[in-house]
Amino acid sequence: MAAERKAYPLRISAEVLDAVQRWADDELRSANAQIEYVLREALRKSGRLKAPATDAEVEKNGENG
Repeated sequence: MAAERKAYPLRISAEVLDAVQRWADDELRSANAQIEYVLREALRKSGRLKAPATDAEVEKNGENG
């Protein structure tokens, strides 16, 4: 089951957006996907978002995708 996606307007300086766009281009992502990736990684590192289960964890727990 895919996670629900919501639109959220974001005010961001042109300088920051340009830097995000260059970073996104380097990693073959859209600026939107790059912002979501950076936010998700920061949330995981801070313990505020659970990391997705690895294939080994899914197999160990007997969960079927």
